[in-house]
Order: sequence, then structure tokens, then C-alpha cells
Amino acid sequence: MDLFTAFGLSASAGLNAYIPLLVVAILARLNVFKVSEPWDALASWWTIGVLIVLALIEFFADKIPAVNHANDLIQTLVRPTAGAILFAASTSVVSDLQPVVAVILGLLVAGSVHAVKTAAVRPVVTATTGGAGNIPVSFAEDIISTLLSVIAAVMPVIIAVVLVLVTALIVWWIWRRINRDRAKSQL
Repeated sequence: MDLFTAFGLSASAGLNAYIPLLVVAILARLNVFKVSEPWDALASWWTIGVLIVLALIEFFADKIPAVNHANDLIQTLVRPTAGAILFAASTSVVSDLQPVVAVILGLLVAGSVHAVKTAAVRPVVTATTGGAGNIPVSFAEDIISTLLSVIAAVMPVIIAVVLVLVTALIVWWIWRRINRDRAKSQL
């Protein structure tokens, strides 16, 4: 289950870097979630305080038109880094995997989610709504990031079920598209 926790937290960091870090820090502080060394520094009150400030800055910056695009540009480095930290910090993943592999997987997962958000979703929302849709989308991203973080940390089996369902949906969509293309080519 540690691996599902790591993937869920990393994906969450791709949407918002500081929410999953803050969720893990608070849960670790409350002894609900175990963070492996050297990442146990996340549970310190100083770290939690800094994460609250950073989460608030990102929250408000992401709601202001034009500033949100600059924020996404800055977060291009921060979110994959947060994903790498979360992947590596997830319980015993570091001891089960090589630390470099854990960091690379975290970078890839968070970076991929961030890339889809920044390069595909947000530009479409901005173009189709004249920027008015960015604020509700940003709220939705924050809510999804928070829920995904809590679920990944507390109930990773749900992450496993969601991954299976999403994979099945993608396979079904590809299969359907291939069959549709075959039918068109036979006409």
C-alpha cells in the first residue's frame, strides 16, 4: 500500500505543491501517518508553519488572473520537487526502493500531472471562458489535491481502486477508438 500512497501523494502535488506536503506534515505530527527518515522533519511545527504560509500564498496567487499563469510557471519546478519529496517520504518506500528511483518516480508523477494541468487544462479553460473559469477550476484543483492527499495517506486502497478504474477506462476508450477507426476505414 505504501506505493499507492506514494503515487497518490505525488499526483496530488502535481495539482498543488503545498497542500499534500501540509496534509502529510499534519498527519505525521498527529502520528496518523508515518514519515520515514530523513523526511520526518516535515512533522516539525516550523515546517508546518512555513507550509501553511506557502499554501496560502499559492492559494491566493492561483485565484488572481494573470498572476495564476506566473504562479504555474514558478510551480513548474516546485510541484515535481514536492512530488519527489512526498514519494520518497511515504513510509517505507525509501527503504524498499532505491532513493533515487523514488525521487525520479515522484518527479515524473507530479511533473506529469502539473504538465497536463498547465499545458492542456488551464489554457483551454482560459480560452473558452475568457479567464472567468480559472477561479472555479483552481478551487476544484485545491479540493481534489486535499482529498487525494488525505485518501492516499489514510486509505491507500482507494487509490489502488481508482488507478484500476482509470486504467480500465483508458483501455476501453482506446479499444473503442481503434474499432471506430477500423469501421471508418472499411467504408
